[in-house]
Amino acid sequence: MSDDGDEHIPAELRAQDSEVDYDLDNALGAMVSLRARVPEDAFTASILGTERAGHGVVVNDAGLIVTIGYLVTEADEIWIITARGQAVPGHLLGYDYETGFGLVQALGRLDGPVMPLGSAAGLHVGETLVLAGHGGRSAALRVRVTARHEFAGYWEYVLDDALFTAPPHPNWGGAALIAPDGRLAGIGSLYVDQLVATLPEVDGNMIVPIDLLLPIVDELAHYGRTLKPARPWLGMFVSEVDGHFVVAGTYQDAPAARAGVAAGDVVTSVSGSCPETLADLFRAVWASGTAGCPVALALERDDEPLALIVESVDRRDFWKAPDLH
Repeated sequence: MSDDGDEHIPAELRAQDSEVDYDLDNALGAMVSLRARVPEDAFTASILGTERAGHGVVVNDAGLIVTIGYLVTEADEIWIITARGQAVPGHLLGYDYETGFGLVQALGRLDGPVMPLGSAAGLHVGETLVLAGHGGRSAALRVRVTARHEFAGYWEYVLDDALFTAPPHPNWGGAALIAPDGRLAGIGSLYVDQLVATLPEVDGNMIVPIDLLLPIVDELAHYGRTLKPARPWLGMFVSEVDGHFVVAGTYQDAPAARAGVAAGDVVTSVSGSCPETLADLFRAVWASGTAGCPVALALERDDEPLALIVESVDRRDFWKAPDLH
């Protein structure tokens, strides 16, 4: 996870006015710094820490901020720093674990411009864009779209069409990928090694396309979550190693741990389906039903077969709700 520290982008890599058709300074003025505090007993505290920092994008005049959700999940205190140095408290409005987006509401009037929601649908590989964090020109990186493809994260996360950009932004969490029209095209999520298999020396960032937020933004803003049935969640970390799906670990007291799944187990099938990719594995879990359904795992442990039934849950039931008093 990144923060928005003092590391600046070298001058030769910064975005220039001549390279864009919109008001660059106005767009960068919509970037804010987010500082979040999470209680020590929060479910995600042991994994993501209790002090988190990154970026957000002000997307409307009411002070709605879009960011990457891991920065603010379970936060009971959020501070927003604008491009002009204004400090305003914020409230965690909503988080969607399926896409990874988080929404923060400023609890005071912000003094800067906004960056309206746009689209990543028309972006193509090879296109040059700007990936920007809070900090003005010194945090605005000229990037190239290096790939668009499926992405699977070991924490039970899949995007059908993720964006990948290079070079990597030094402080990527919540950074804004700005579309050619000056609107928000995506949010920075991860640092990724070897973006393209044919170019192993190329590293960069994974960007979540803003198009995934557009259908759910109103529900997140009003209810803090989407209203569709929750996916089943097992609470295990799985990595693909030499063609095998190896459990790297489990959340304490999560369904997988309670069922007996252990680090080092190899998953061979899910509910009778033999996955070919990590994304297939997680989709097989989700195809088993809605949250609360049993999920049958076939495993190998020390070269011996093992069959377990995991009683899935809605992962939101594990999150600590913010204290609003």
